[in-house]
Amino acid sequence: EEGGVSSVRHSLSSSARLSVSLRGRTLPAMIRPLVTSPRRLAHVAASGGMRVDARLKSFVEDKVLPGTGIGAGRFWDGLRSILEDLAPRNRALLQRRDVLQAEIDAWHKAHPGVAGTAYTAMLRDCGYLAPDAPPFEVATRNVDPEIARVAGPQLVCPVDNARFIVNAANARWGSLLDAIYGTDVLEGDRSGPYNKQRGAAAFDKAHSLLDQVFPLDGAQWSQVTALSIHSRADGSSRLEATLSAGQNSAPPSPDHKTVETKTTGLRDASQLAGYLPGLASPRSVLLANHGLHLELLIDRSHPVGASHAAGVKDIQMESAMTAICDMEDSACTVDAEDKVVAYGNWLGLMKGDIAVPMQKGGVEVMRKLNPDRTWTCAATGGYLSLPSPPPTPFTPTRRSGSDAQ
Repeated sequence: EEGGVSSVRHSLSSSARLSVSLRGRTLPAMIRPLVTSPRRLAHVAASGGMRVDARLKSFVEDKVLPGTGIGAGRFWDGLRSILEDLAPRNRALLQRRDVLQAEIDAWHKAHPGVAGTAYTAMLRDCGYLAPDAPPFEVATRNVDPEIARVAGPQLVCPVDNARFIVNAANARWGSLLDAIYGTDVLEGDRSGPYNKQRGAAAFDKAHSLLDQVFPLDGAQWSQVTALSIHSRADGSSRLEATLSAGQNSAPPSPDHKTVETKTTGLRDASQLAGYLPGLASPRSVLLANHGLHLELLIDRSHPVGASHAAGVKDIQMESAMTAICDMEDSACTVDAEDKVVAYGNWLGLMKGDIAVPMQKGGVEVMRKLNPDRTWTCAATGGYLSLPSPPPTPFTPTRRSGSDAQ
C-alpha cells in the first residue's frame, strides 16, 4: 500500500517486467502495466469478461483464424480456459521461487563463503535440488527428421525481424564454391568477374571434400570428366563417373585426342539420393551422407561449368538445417504491438507466404521463402523433395556487409 502501489506481482511475459496496480502514481518508464490502457482494449463478448488489445484481437480474427475452421468465440473461450487453468499454477510457481530465493539468500548471509557439500545439502533440504529420478524414456511423434534425427547446424534469429527469419529459412542450402571462392579461404583478390584460376583452386578444395565424404571407387573427383545416371532392373539408379587418366579439374584441350578413359561409381552406391535428368548428362546429382545432402549442379553452358572438366557449375550443401525463431532473448515481444509483429512473421512462415521488400543494387526486390525442390529418387524411381537451394547459381562477387546479412 505504500507509495501508491497496491499490489506487485511478476509478469508472465518473457521480459520479466513487473505488472502493478496503481493508486494515483506514475511508475518509472521501465515498468509497464500488464494490461494496456482501456482506450486500446476491445472486449471479447464470448470470453466472459477477458480483455484483449484491439490490435491483437483484430490480428487473430482477421488473419490467423480464417481457413482454420475455428471461430472467434471458440478461440477466445479456449484461451480463457487455458489462462484460468495455468495462471494460478504460474502464480504458485513464482511464489515458490520467491520462497526458495529467500531461503538461499538467508543461508548465504548466515554462512558467508561456505560452499561444497554444506551448500549442496542446503539446496536439497529446501527443495531447490530434487531427488534423482529413476531412468525414464521420452517418446515423440510427428517430429521432422531435421529436428529428430539429423545432426546439423542450427540458427537462432529474432522472430520480430522478418528479413532475418526469411534468410534463416533459406539458409538451409548454401554454395560450397561461394564459401570457398568468395572468402579468405583462398588467398588473393576475390572481387571482379569470375577468375578461372581462383575457380580452379576452389574446385580443388571442393574435390578434396568430395573425396572425403563421397569417395569414388578407386578414383578421385578431380579425375571426373562426366557424370551419368544408369537405371537398374529394379527401378533404382546408380551414378557413373567417366574418368580421364591424369586429368584434374581443368577441361581437356580441344586438340587432345588420345585420352585413356574408364568409368567408376561411388564407393558406397547408396549415397546417390536423387537426380534431375538432362539431355547429355544429369542437370543435378543429389548425394547424401548421414542424412545431409550435397547437390552437384551441372551445366556446361554456364561460365563456371564451362571451366570444369565435368561441367559442374556449383555445389550446394545443406547448411543450417533448423532455426530457432526467438521471442525472448534476441527479441522484445512484450506489448500487443510487439506480439502482432512476431506472431505475424510466424504466421507467414507457417503459411509459406512471408515476404520482405528490400533494396538490392538500387532496385527493390521481394525476398521470399525458397520453394521446395523435387528430384527423381535414386532408390525407388519416384520423387524426393527437399527445401530448395537458392534459385540463382553461384556467381562470385565481393559482398558488402549489408548484402552478407
